[in-house]
Amino acid sequence: MRRTRRKGAPLGGITHRTAAETCSHLGTIRKVKPSARGCEECLKIGARWVHLRLCRTCGHVGCCDDSPNRHATRHFQATGHPIIEGYDPPEGWGWCYVDEVMFDLSDQATPQDGPIPRYV
Repeated sequence: MRRTRRKGAPLGGITHRTAAETCSHLGTIRKVKPSARGCEECLKIGARWVHLRLCRTCGHVGCCDDSPNRHATRHFQATGHPIIEGYDPPEGWGWCYVDEVMFDLSDQATPQDGPIPRYV
């Protein structure tokens, strides 16, 4: 049985390699301030999310592709900002939408800006 994933959605079992071996967009990673204590758009419309993703170019906080609104991927599509970080809690991994690779960010994880409500 072949495992598949939606475009832009990390799949368990992806081989973790060093970022330099996998991603050509490392120069876009910035130290950022999270834009909200939850998915920015979901908070505005009263929607729920499953997990949060943090844009490492601008700090936008959006919901993951398992969430109904997929705001992190929509942010990438609108801005072209390629790298997100698993953010709730800080999970220590990065994902590049363009190169479709997951890599370690544990040494530069973004701290949460206060408590984040959980919605599932």
